Amino acid sequence: MRSESWRLQDAKNQFSKVVAAALHGKPQHVTRRGREAVVVVSADEYLRLEKFKTAALPSFVDHLLALPKDDMEFQRLPFNSREVGF
Repeated sequence: MRSESWRLQDAKNQFSKVVAAALHGKPQHVTRRGREAVVVVSADEYLRLEKFKTAALPSFVDHLLALPKDDMEFQRLPFNSREVGF
């Protein structure tokens, strides 16, 4: 799968070609001032990537719930506070 790079002005002038290529599975990179700015992909590809992103990362709540549950007593370490004089 070959992707193409477009300067912003060229992408604007030939937007239908950019969209057509993206719809055929070829991501279209668009640069602005010589630096990559965006990538145009089909809606189907975008939705696939979004599903992958959310499926791959557990939520913060899921992460907390997955922590080991241990209700055992534990010994506290001695605590020596430092006296700070001002």
